[in-house]
Amino acid sequence: MPSPTDPGRPILEVKGLVKHYPVTQGVLLKREVGRVKAVDGVDLELRRGETLGVVGESGCGKSTLARLLLAAERPTSGTVRFDGQDVFALPRRELRALRRRIQIVLQDPYTSLNPRMTVGDIVGEPFEIHPEVAPKGERRAKVSELLELVGLDPGHVGRYPHQFSGGQRQRVGIARALALRPEVVVCDEPVSALDVSVQAQVMNLLAELQRELGLAYVFIAHDLAAVRHISDRVAVMYLGKVVETGGEAEIYDHPTHPYTQALLSAVPVPDPDAPAWAEQTMLEGDPPSPLNPPSGCRLRTRCWKAQDVCATDEPELVVREGSDHPSACHFAVGEEIAGTP
Repeated sequence: MPSPTDPGRPILEVKGLVKHYPVTQGVLLKREVGRVKAVDGVDLELRRGETLGVVGESGCGKSTLARLLLAAERPTSGTVRFDGQDVFALPRRELRALRRRIQIVLQDPYTSLNPRMTVGDIVGEPFEIHPEVAPKGERRAKVSELLELVGLDPGHVGRYPHQFSGGQRQRVGIARALALRPEVVVCDEPVSALDVSVQAQVMNLLAELQRELGLAYVFIAHDLAAVRHISDRVAVMYLGKVVETGGEAEIYDHPTHPYTQALLSAVPVPDPDAPAWAEQTMLEGDPPSPLNPPSGCRLRTRCWKAQDVCATDEPELVVREGSDHPSACHFAVGEEIAGTP
């Protein structure tokens, strides 16, 4: 059996993760009338030093998954193991210590930083919560080091968030996330609120920090180009479930699930001679409600490949014949996608 420090074992293991939110009616006697199935049976692995991209359209459960990975919420069922430890079975003190090793970069740099705190106080706040990381006499120097690490002027520690641009604010958020020297950083849509040119700068910074510090990332996004740029492996989510996983090239060059093919087809291709893949992989209608997802395959109400079996049998996330990576589709077939990001 591998030891807890075995480098060959995933640092983060997710098994059967489920998070349902009850929907109630009534003011005094609240009666449960349904459940929103935000995350509904997710299995994932993250190895040391790699980046796992999680991609899907809005409302598919990506941000809920991020909160569960951080143990900011408790699951309905399933486990999240960090370095072999079940995070939801840990006593509060041990969970507090474990949170030093996994941090998050939030989506919106305009709302994730306290406008009443200086940048120095924001970056140094983790040291107040975990004083064992840095004695008081060393904290100012460590804050300056962190700001310099993310490409900001340490002389600006006394400035407030409104005095920085969006990209600079996100760098402050990254510095705060790195303050406790984590091993895993969950990046929840970290560039979606930034201009395209600034997105590239932040992405390059994240890649540079990963090489320098040996970080592992869970990179959550709906931007296919951003996920491809930074990810070693990719998991595609639809309506609370992972429908396809694989290496970056496998997902982007040879997608097998219809939903993945449709996502890639939706990317504009600046080539008038390129095949019209969007016409071949067009999804119909709107995504179903997570309160009442379709039976069987959740994509079947929008899928051009759907047959009777799709309504009765839920497809498993397995490697299908003729493919080299798992896909949750009864009729998964690899396709060449031209002009993918």
